[in-house]
Amino acid sequence: MSASQNAPATGVPGDDAPTLLVKIFGKDRPGITAGLFDTLAAYSVDVIDIEQVVTRGRIVLCALVTAPAGGGDSVTEGELRATVHSWAESLKLQAEIISGRGDNRPRGTGRSHVTVLGNPLTAESTAAIAARITGTGGNIDRIFRLAKYPVTAVEFAVSGADTEPLRTALATEAAALGVDVAVVAAGLQRRAQRLVVMDVDSTLIQDEVIELFAAHAGCEDKVAEVTTAAMRGELDFEQSLHARVALLAGLDASVVDKVRAEVRLTPGARTLIRTLKRLGYQVGVVSGGFTQVTDDLQERLGLDFASANTLEVVDGKLTGKVIGEVVDRAGKARLLRRFAAEAGVPLDQTVAIGDGANDLDMLNAAGLGVAFNAKPVVREAAHTAVNVPFLDTVLYLLGVTREEVEAADTHAD
Repeated sequence: MSASQNAPATGVPGDDAPTLLVKIFGKDRPGITAGLFDTLAAYSVDVIDIEQVVTRGRIVLCALVTAPAGGGDSVTEGELRATVHSWAESLKLQAEIISGRGDNRPRGTGRSHVTVLGNPLTAESTAAIAARITGTGGNIDRIFRLAKYPVTAVEFAVSGADTEPLRTALATEAAALGVDVAVVAAGLQRRAQRLVVMDVDSTLIQDEVIELFAAHAGCEDKVAEVTTAAMRGELDFEQSLHARVALLAGLDASVVDKVRAEVRLTPGARTLIRTLKRLGYQVGVVSGGFTQVTDDLQERLGLDFASANTLEVVDGKLTGKVIGEVVDRAGKARLLRRFAAEAGVPLDQTVAIGDGANDLDMLNAAGLGVAFNAKPVVREAAHTAVNVPFLDTVLYLLGVTREEVEAADTHAD
């Protein structure tokens, strides 16, 4: 009776069933995987698990298979070993075959994806992150690269440690190392996130819109001073907003078109939005800035949602007032919930991105809150932080690889 006949109905061998781990190393070329399994097929083994990695043209191919009929010490197994080694030598490859029993050990409970972004990613920082994972009781089951530019991004699949303690431990390590680390729970929910909501000023765009208006009004320095204090959380946002907008009183409304033309998107912004839309995500923005700019961004970028404050215009002049409900810190979180409800997306499947203190409620309300080149108070409170100047690196936190981004662009073209 064959080993496959002794296996459970699932096709996975019992813990005591003899198995072989076949490992192949060497220079990669087409046909290696097919050749190995063609060689093994002569011995009627069943495939339990496969892992293959190619790095700089070198292949590591691992196959866990049932032992051939007759058991682990049989002549048949010896023949299999000899045949595999002979096949490998014919291709100038190395082979290692290890006898054992059963399948891989079960992964520990508590599973997370740990994404590490570095520019560059050093051996020192990688060692420290790996050691901290181990220190929390976690085991690294798999590592693979998500991107090599504009930053190096790698993902660790970790088991055996709960997500929140792991996130806390790695946040401390990341701050000391100067790398970005994101920890999210494994499972279908990660791929199910279907709404991303971003702040605008200094997140989606490189500018502070009110400062662009202020430059035309000749009061840029005064406005910038108040803006900086507000973003640090030192001033009440609504009070600071009214104080800054008051300085714009009398400005000709024609300046709106000039400001729109001056707005500079953050590097990677178009790529992020384009890729999210192709993945079926809905994308929105909330801003303490002004609808006079966000409405234009919504149209240009194909955003699903946009909300901001509105500058009052009377007789072709800015009055120095805003009209309607003010979009402040609490308002951003409220709008995130509203957008999620309209999109039919559970709140825990949303992503929020922002940089300032007035984004904190929104970041904490979302399933994943990302502090983007943020102030220290925001980095400390958010689920994760990205401190490189490329907005599309957020895609890596969602498990999207650079190759997938490029493939989507190529297909669209």
